[in-house]
Amino acid sequence: MRDLFVTAVVFGSLPFILRRPYVGIYVFSWLGYMNPQRLAWGFAYNFPFSYLVAVTTLIALLFSREPKKIPWTRETVLLLLFVLWMVVTTSFAFHQAAAWVIMEKVAKIQLMIFITLLVITNRERLHMLIWVIALSLGFYGVKGGIFTIVHGGVYHVQGPEGSFIGGNNEMALALIMAVPLMRYLQLNTRSFWLRQGLAAAMLLCGISIVGSQSRGALIGLAAMGLFLWLKSRNKIATAILMAATVALIAAVMPQSWYDRMATIDTYQEDDSAMGRINAWHFAFNLAKARPLIGGGFECFKEDLFDIYAPDPGNVHDAHSIYFEVLGEQGFVGLALFLALGIAAWRTGSWVIRKARGSPGAKWAADLAGMAQVSLIGYASGGAFLGLSNFDLYYHLLAVIVLSKVILLKQQEEQSSGRDTARAGCPGLNGTPGVPLRGYRR
Repeated sequence: MRDLFVTAVVFGSLPFILRRPYVGIYVFSWLGYMNPQRLAWGFAYNFPFSYLVAVTTLIALLFSREPKKIPWTRETVLLLLFVLWMVVTTSFAFHQAAAWVIMEKVAKIQLMIFITLLVITNRERLHMLIWVIALSLGFYGVKGGIFTIVHGGVYHVQGPEGSFIGGNNEMALALIMAVPLMRYLQLNTRSFWLRQGLAAAMLLCGISIVGSQSRGALIGLAAMGLFLWLKSRNKIATAILMAATVALIAAVMPQSWYDRMATIDTYQEDDSAMGRINAWHFAFNLAKARPLIGGGFECFKEDLFDIYAPDPGNVHDAHSIYFEVLGEQGFVGLALFLALGIAAWRTGSWVIRKARGSPGAKWAADLAGMAQVSLIGYASGGAFLGLSNFDLYYHLLAVIVLSKVILLKQQEEQSSGRDTARAGCPGLNGTPGVPLRGYRR
């Protein structure tokens, strides 16, 4: 039944995508973040639904009569340069065959990010995209939170098998980035019951993050929580929700979880932590040897650890977005990656400042602020997890860019409306014109 349900939804959406390309972004995001096909057990499990939706969206885009213009901001220019740089490093990668497989996946992700920038052209479409992302990831957050409570936090919360977020660490980082988006939706939802439902979902997501047993996620959760409180409009309500989450975590989690989290302070005695540090040294040494191009995708392998790692026998994945990019893309790639995040943060701050003094623009300030909180979660939690090509990060960059573009468009329309109103009543603004009816000179 699950196979039939997912298939029916995807194929049923295709006619709507052909008429409205932005619907393709919603369906593609649902497939990418929720991975419903991974919850099936039959033919749907490996069916290329995402590819089908992406091709349909591209066809619809070609025939769409809507204006098609990518907002070329510093973020989108940097993103394009970063993608092109990854093509260069892949051309010189140590493991060519494996590197081009990853590059193909990355290129598909980035293509859909740019299509998002093309077709999400107003507030309503952007708001719906946030709903799709938040609900897709929130499904696992709610499910994982209930699972953690029922089982007393004994088992690890995992993501959908075979997906970007299949592991406990990856799932936790995705939820850390999703919680602020839920908060944005809560701040901009009129329905009382929807607001309460989102509050419950955020609480369960927090428990699910802790239930992942990920030490890096605990650090990311703390950083995200702090900025969530700082960026929220209603700090009292946010503080109450956070306090309830902490209290429930304290009541649910077993002693084994506290013992595992305590190893953060004694990382020298933990084999996993020392393996990560060894991988970080490897990435730095490799980047020093090839400062421009790094080792390319799939460079964290035994043959290269024999050359560049302090402990050649302790082979680990990057376990850090920063060292992953450094090892794979070199110092140039790392500079572009960091510049992307910094530029998006500054644009978010600009949107917040401009929206505060603009009528009807509170939504933009909320969205930019919560997107910044998600970036903080990614930057802090990602320091201990190699997920540099996670599409949610790049979707967040697009969301911040679009919030600025749509806000500027909204302000221009408001200004144009005021100018039109003045032009229609010239006698009221001190300019010569026909006097109003009933008025005598």
